[in-house]
Amino acid sequence: MRVLITGGAGFIGSHLAERLVADGHSVTALDDLSTGRRENVASLAGHNRFRLVEGTILDPEVVGRLTDEADVIFHLAAAVGVKLIMDEPSRSILTNVGGTETVLKAALKDKKPTFIASTSEVYGKATKFPFSEDDDLTIGATKNLRWSYASAKQLDEFLTLAYVREAALPAVILRFFNTTGPRQTGRYGMVLPNFVQAALEGRPLMVHGTGQQSRCFGHVADVVEALVRLMNTPSARGQVFNVANDQEVTIRQLAETVIRMTGSQSEIQLIPYSDVYPEGFEDMARRLPDVSRLERAIGFRPRRPLAEIIADIVAEKRAAMAG
Repeated sequence: MRVLITGGAGFIGSHLAERLVADGHSVTALDDLSTGRRENVASLAGHNRFRLVEGTILDPEVVGRLTDEADVIFHLAAAVGVKLIMDEPSRSILTNVGGTETVLKAALKDKKPTFIASTSEVYGKATKFPFSEDDDLTIGATKNLRWSYASAKQLDEFLTLAYVREAALPAVILRFFNTTGPRQTGRYGMVLPNFVQAALEGRPLMVHGTGQQSRCFGHVADVVEALVRLMNTPSARGQVFNVANDQEVTIRQLAETVIRMTGSQSEIQLIPYSDVYPEGFEDMARRLPDVSRLERAIGFRPRRPLAEIIADIVAEKRAAMAG
């Protein structure tokens, strides 16, 4: 099968590309390398079933050509990371909405199976736990620009489902929760790589707010397994899926676990949100997914324990520091 991955040199995209090539598929990765990196797909360089095309999802000609050549599309390219969203909200909105529109229009031509990456952010400030795919979505005030990403991704979902209904586009929406593992960069505020790097260097681990906000961390290998299974499950088309681990941990507990597992002498410092983000930031107290729909559809859900996820990141960071 010929697979197009937008954002294919990114964190999740590069792991997915490796898996699909290993499974015998041919993969084209489209990436503008703004957050993706060539090093992420270095293991595939020169492989006769992989190519990296440097370009943007905002270019209809490039997206159209690559889509015509593909049998399946994974649209993972996006402007992500809380820091990037807060620093450049207009870029985030336009990239996420405009890019998804470009990909969907290209896929619509021959009704190619298309997987659209969404996010747990769309649940906003919902207070019903765990989050189920058909729940109401509660977004904060527009003055709090943090919600611009959630709103853009909601619009991506509405547009995708409109094409599903109006034109029978075989599309699937993937709501990713905190996915982490090797190759994830802390550059855009991704918490676990930042904690591990700080612990290994003996620097304080900066915990925002009270540290009592909770998240669920899934291993990228588990997420990729779910994506591959969904690709091979035609009955999943037209649906929305939480793609996540459902083991909850507070950010304070996460920091403590990283310190313990690295044997670090680092301290934990609580930092007010106002010291880190500009005005207009608001956090979610909990993100707890219901993953039963995913498990029913594909017979699998991410389960790797947090200790294994942290150990993989620690091993990667230690190797980089030693090298």
